[in-house]
Amino acid sequence: MINTNRTALVVEDEPEIADLVKFHLEREGVDVTITRSGRRALELARKSIPDLLVLDLMLPDLDGLEVCRRLKENDETKKIPVVMLTARGSEADIVAGIEMGADDYVTKPFSPRVLMARLQNAMRKHGIPGVEQHDGVLVRCGGKLTIDKERHVVICNGETISLTITEFEMLFMLAKRPGFVRTRDQIISTVHGPLTVLSQRTIDVHITAIRRKMQDLGDSIETVRGVGYRFSDGEKE
Repeated sequence: MINTNRTALVVEDEPEIADLVKFHLEREGVDVTITRSGRRALELARKSIPDLLVLDLMLPDLDGLEVCRRLKENDETKKIPVVMLTARGSEADIVAGIEMGADDYVTKPFSPRVLMARLQNAMRKHGIPGVEQHDGVLVRCGGKLTIDKERHVVICNGETISLTITEFEMLFMLAKRPGFVRTRDQIISTVHGPLTVLSQRTIDVHITAIRRKMQDLGDSIETVRGVGYRFSDGEKE
């Protein structure tokens, strides 16, 4: 199976903003790392090149503009798509960010939907498949499983099966990124929201119910011991 997972480094010292950005990226299958330190961001970016960098300017140790400048001067990191996300929205600030090499500049407060579109565009500009919006139909398991997001319909082996809203969202989350392992906490956050507190056992119960309703296709939802779950049907994405 071809690994299509995307990675993002979010450099933001406001926990609420960082968690919000992470929540929306992870909903679309992006693996997110958060740091509030500009210096730490440089270390992380050089150690493992991310597919996207979401960068605040007002950081406690090293200004975001300086972080961007150093990354763009390094041959190994200069091609990382950079989107600045900051409360500094003057024309001079925006010009400085773009001249420093940022691909886009988003000011706070922001619309998550607009931010996601900007992030997707920045990745596309660098030849990286962007964050896909999965609002259509997923076909899996060699055509035996169809998941229609808009109509909220799941068809297994030619028959429509009845899933609860929670079960549907969990199945869709797993199926849209085959091979991508989701932790129980990620599933809770994506399906119910980042502030929801649920027992991880609750997720196990829902997975069991989904597998039972999917009958022989239920085996496509695999348990990754000690981690969580993944959808596997042998497809290459």
